Amino acid sequence: MRDFTDDLRALRARLQEAESYLKIEPARAELKELEVEVANPTLWDDQDRAKKINGQYANVKGDIEDFDSLSQDMEDVEVLHELAREVDDASQEADIAEAATLIGARLGALELRSLFTGPHDEADAIVQINAKDGGVDAQDWANMLLRMYMRWAERRGGLELEVEGVSEGAEAGIMSAEFTLKGRYAFGLMSAERGTHRLVRISPFDNQGRRQTSFATVQVWPVLDDVDVEINESDVRMEVFRASGAGGQHINKTSSAVRLIHEPTGMVSTSQEQRSQLQNREHAMNRLKAMVAAKIEEEREVELAAIAGRTAQVGWGSQIRSYVLQPFQLVKDLRSDYEVGNAAPVLDGDIDQFMEAYLRWKRKTADEPES
Repeated sequence: MRDFTDDLRALRARLQEAESYLKIEPARAELKELEVEVANPTLWDDQDRAKKINGQYANVKGDIEDFDSLSQDMEDVEVLHELAREVDDASQEADIAEAATLIGARLGALELRSLFTGPHDEADAIVQINAKDGGVDAQDWANMLLRMYMRWAERRGGLELEVEGVSEGAEAGIMSAEFTLKGRYAFGLMSAERGTHRLVRISPFDNQGRRQTSFATVQVWPVLDDVDVEINESDVRMEVFRASGAGGQHINKTSSAVRLIHEPTGMVSTSQEQRSQLQNREHAMNRLKAMVAAKIEEEREVELAAIAGRTAQVGWGSQIRSYVLQPFQLVKDLRSDYEVGNAAPVLDGDIDQFMEAYLRWKRKTADEPES
C-alpha cells in the first residue's frame, strides 16, 4: 500500500492557506448579515442596492460552499488513506490518488484568488482599446484585440462583456473601442492587459507583402460605486454620432451615441447602448467620473509609493506583450517572461495563462525589497 501521507499533508496545508485568503470565518459572519438583507421584502425598493447585495451574497456564499466542500473531500480522503494503511489495502490506491489529484486541481483554481490583492480587483472594469502607430495595420490590430477579449470573456464564463462604443477605421479595423467587463475579479483580471500590445506580421494591406509592426494600447479602470467626484461641465466636450453594430433601426438612424472628452485629463467616455442621447450622456458621464476617480487614486498611490521609497505598479503606457506571427510565431509577455509558441489560440481568447503569470509576477515583485 502506497504511503500518501506527504501528499495529503501538502494538500491540507494548501487548504489551510485557502481558509486564510478566502477569510472564511469573517465570511461566515458576513453571510448571516447578508441573509437578513436578502430576505428583507423592501430590498428591491432600491434596485441598484439590491443587485449589489445579491451579488455580494452569491460571492460570499460561493466561497464558503467551495471551501466547505473541499474540506469535506479532504477529510474523506484522509480517513480513507488512514483505514487503507491500517489494513494494507492496496486496492484503494487508485481512488486515493484520484481524489488527491482532484482536490489539488480545485485548490489550484482557488489559489488564483489569493493573487487578487488590490482594493478594486473584484470590481467591474471599463476598458478602452486604441490603435496607435502602424496606420491601417494598427487599426486592424485594435480590432483583433477587441475580438480576443470578446472570445476570452465567452470562454471563461462568469463574465459579461458589453461594448459601449466603437470608432471604425477609415479602411479597416477600428480606431478605438470601449467596453465594460462585468463579473467578479473583472478589474483584477483585466489589469494584466493594461499597456501597449505589439503585433509583428506580414501586412495583409501591403501589396509588397512586407513585415509590419503595429501597436495598440489597452487602458483599464475599475467601475467604482458611490463615486465622490465632481466634474465641471465646462471641462467636458460632448460629441454625438450614429451608433454602430447591433441595436436595431433606431440606433442606426439617429445620432444617439455620445462621446464625452474630459479636457483636463484627455479621458474619453463613450456610450451607445441606450436608446436616447440623454440616457447615453448620463451613462457616459457616470463612467467618466469613475475613470477620473480612479486616476486620482492612482496618482495618490504613486505619490505614497515615492514617499515610501518604492515604485508603484500603475500606469498603462509601457509595452507589455509582443505577438509575433511572422517569420515565426511567439506571444511573449515582457513583464513575466511567460510565452507560448502558437499565437492562434491566444488571439482566439486563450489568455488566462498570461493573466495568471502577470498576477504571480506582480505579487513576486511586490514582495521583493527595493534595491
